[in-house]
Amino acid sequence: MIRVVLVDDEPVAREGLRLWLASESDVRIMGEAGSPAEAVALIRRESPDLVFLDVQMPDGDGFGVIEGVAGEALPEVIFVTAHERHALRAFDVSALDFLLKPVREERFRAALDKARSELARGDQREGPGRLAALLDHVRRPAGDGDARRIERFAVRTRDRFVMVSASDVEWIGAAGNYAELHAREEVHLVRATMAELESGLAPERFTRIHRATIVRLDCVREVIPATHGDYDVVLRDGTALKMSRRFRARLLG
Repeated sequence: MIRVVLVDDEPVAREGLRLWLASESDVRIMGEAGSPAEAVALIRRESPDLVFLDVQMPDGDGFGVIEGVAGEALPEVIFVTAHERHALRAFDVSALDFLLKPVREERFRAALDKARSELARGDQREGPGRLAALLDHVRRPAGDGDARRIERFAVRTRDRFVMVSASDVEWIGAAGNYAELHAREEVHLVRATMAELESGLAPERFTRIHRATIVRLDCVREVIPATHGDYDVVLRDGTALKMSRRFRARLLG
């Protein structure tokens, strides 16, 4: 059963989606919300699998809703908007799907089928990662051009996906096809290479000190010469990491 929440400040818009969903035997509507605040509370309470989310509402926007539930289970999201200019470029890159108002039924059915397919992937679904990338895209400061900076990671924690802010990550270690994010005494796995992370993280905040290690600069307490030109990088919590000669200029200048 697909647990669905409808978020739109227009009751008529919610009613239309509700009527179409009524004919879907594998869908259960868990609730409706007409504002971002109501949506955040509803999603936190019901932990839905799928949210139809209005982009623009009088008291905020759909992106704020996603940020508001970032520490909870992250559902799949189908955005709904009356304005084609509203972040469609970001949607094309990162969103599961979006619907333009007035929503056509055949387009709605196609989006729902896409959500079914993605949810069927279980732990392998890509939706949480897309939401993290989407937020980084639409929330980046004006003037950044096409630069994409990783500001958050979507990680699986027990039975849910949550977002971990890059500002909470103290260091990152390579782990095969994954990377280990060490953040506030917790370790999270993300599927990414060190090269991808190095290029995506802000260079003024993070630097690579070894082929298998990236550190957040403000977490470094001291650098101690070791052997053969290598160094030990000691973090504020006492963690000691190896820095190779190849990367020492990035930290020491």
